[in-house]
Amino acid sequence: MDIGLVLQTDPPARLLVERMQRAEAAGFTHGWTFDSCVLWQEPFVIYSQILGHTERLTVGSMVTNPSTRTWEVTASLFATLNDMFGNRTVCGIGRGDSAMRVAGRRPATLARLSEAMHAIKELAEGRSAVVDGTEMRLPWVKDGALPVWMGAYGPKALELTGRQADGFILQLADPYLTEYMIKAVRSAATAAGRDPDSVRICVAAPAYVTADDSPAALAHAREQCRWFGGMVGNHVADLVTHYGEHSDLVPEALTAYIKDRHGYDYSHHGRADNPDTTFVPDEIVDRFCLIGPPAVQLERLAQLRSLGVDQFAVYAMHDAIDSTIDSYGAEVIPRL
Repeated sequence: MDIGLVLQTDPPARLLVERMQRAEAAGFTHGWTFDSCVLWQEPFVIYSQILGHTERLTVGSMVTNPSTRTWEVTASLFATLNDMFGNRTVCGIGRGDSAMRVAGRRPATLARLSEAMHAIKELAEGRSAVVDGTEMRLPWVKDGALPVWMGAYGPKALELTGRQADGFILQLADPYLTEYMIKAVRSAATAAGRDPDSVRICVAAPAYVTADDSPAALAHAREQCRWFGGMVGNHVADLVTHYGEHSDLVPEALTAYIKDRHGYDYSHHGRADNPDTTFVPDEIVDRFCLIGPPAVQLERLAQLRSLGVDQFAVYAMHDAIDSTIDSYGAEVIPRL
C-alpha cells in the first residue's frame, strides 16, 4: 500500500516543500494539495518546487475541477511538470466544492467533468482533443503520461469513475463505506468493458497518531480532525438534496450524520478550528479518520488494504503535522 501526504497550500510555500521532502524521506510515495486558489496559494506553482526538491515523489491535486482553469491550461500545467521532472504527476479531479463555491460558481455537472477528464488526459499525453468545440493538441508533448483520478461519493459519480477514470479518490476511511463504494466503481468498470482492477483506489482522510489510547489523547485528536466531517458533509448535503434523506441509492451510513448541519462558512474550510463542524459526532470522526497509536492505525490500514485500497493519503491539517509524518515513517510505513 502506498502512503501519500495531503497539505493545504498555506504560506509560506517553503514550509510545504520542506514537509514534502520530509515525507519522501519517511517513505511516503505521493504528495497532494488542495486546489482552491482563493482560499490558498496557487498549487501548480508550488508543485514545481516540490518536484524540484524531491526525487521520487509523485505529486498531484486533491482535487482540481473542470472550471477554475480551462482544460488546455490544466493539461499544459501537468504536461509541463512532467516534461521538466519526468512523469511524476497525477490529476485528481472532481466537480468542484470550495474552489467553485467561494468564487460564487456552481460545481460542474458530471457530463462536463467527463468531457474535461477526457480532454485533459488526451492533451497532457500528446493527443488531440476537442475543447469547447475546437480541436487542439499540445505539439511539444513527448511521451507524456497523466493518470486522472476522480473524487466521488454519489451513485452517478461512482459510475463515471469506474467507466472512465484511472483512479478513484474516496475522502473518508470508513471500512463499510469504502467497501460499498469500491464495489460500485469496480462494477461500473466491468460494465464498461474495463479491467476493474486497473482502477487505482485511493482513500484520503486525516490521520492523527497519538502516544497512547487514553481518553484525553483521543479526545484531543478528535477535535483536531472534526473539521473533516464538515468537509465531507458538504458533499453529503448535495447528495441528500438530490436523492432525498432516505434513498436506496445512497447509504444511510453516509448521510445520517448531517441531520443537524446548519450551513457552512468556507473561510474555515479544512481548518482544525472550524466552528461549523460541531454537528459532527465523535462516532463519525472515529469512522472517517484514523486516530490512535500506530498499532491502531496499522489495523485500519490493513483492513482498508484488504478491501482493495492501493493508497492511503494522510490529510495533515492539525497541530501534529510533522510528528504524524515522522510517526508514519518510523512506525507505520515500514510495517505495511
